[in-house]
Amino acid sequence: MVRVKNWFIKTINSTLGQKMIMSLTGLFLISFLVIHLTGNLMLFKSDDGASFNAYAHFMSTSSFIKLAEIILVLGFGLHIYTSWRLSRYNKQVRPQNYVYSRPDINTSWTARNMGFLGSMLLIFLLIHLYNFWFKYKFQADIPLVNNGDYKDLYLFVKTTFVEEWWISILYIVAMIFLGLHLAHGFESSLQTLGIQHKKYTPMLKRVGLLFAIIVPIGFAIMPFYFLGKWWVGD
Repeated sequence: MVRVKNWFIKTINSTLGQKMIMSLTGLFLISFLVIHLTGNLMLFKSDDGASFNAYAHFMSTSSFIKLAEIILVLGFGLHIYTSWRLSRYNKQVRPQNYVYSRPDINTSWTARNMGFLGSMLLIFLLIHLYNFWFKYKFQADIPLVNNGDYKDLYLFVKTTFVEEWWISILYIVAMIFLGLHLAHGFESSLQTLGIQHKKYTPMLKRVGLLFAIIVPIGFAIMPFYFLGKWWVGD
C-alpha cells in the first residue's frame, strides 16, 4: 500500500503527471463550456428573457449546482496551479533561450504563448465573474422579473453589454484568446493522453479545431446580439 501511495505521489509530481493533470482538467473545463454556452443560448429566445431568467434562477438556487460549482472551482484551480508549476519547471530547466534556437520554426505562436493566453483568460474570468455572477448575487438594485420572485438577469446582461461597451469589447477579444487556447490545448491533451491513431486522431483534431471555433463564436455573439438590438432601437 505504501509503495502504491509513493508511486502515485511521484507520478502526479512528475512532468508527465503534471501534463496529464493539465489535460484532464482541461477536458473537464471544456465540458463546462458546453453546458455554460447551452444555457446562455436561452438569451436568444424571443420571450423577453423569461427562459434565461428561469435558467439563471435555477442555477443560482439548486443544491446540485452549488456542489457542481465547488467541483468547477477546484477544476479551475488545479488547472491554473498545474500550469504555473509546469511553466516554473520549464524556466528552471532552461533559464535562458539558446543562442541559435528558432522556436518560431519548431512550434506555433499559440504553443509558445499558452501561458500568456491562459493569463489573459484568467483576468477575463475574474472580470466576468465580478460583472455578472458577483453583481447578480449581491447587487441590490437589479430589477426583479414581473412576478418579483427573482432578479432579472436578462435585463442586467442586456444593459451591461450596451451601456458598458468596454465589457463587450473585452468579451469579444477574450473569445479570440479562448479559441486559440482551446485549439492548441485540445491537440496537446490528445498527445499527452496518448490518444494517437492514424485513422481517428486526424478526425479528433478536426473536431477539436471545430469546437475551438464554434464555442468562442457562440459566446461572442451575445454582445453583438445586444448591441445590434440597441442599434436598431429594440
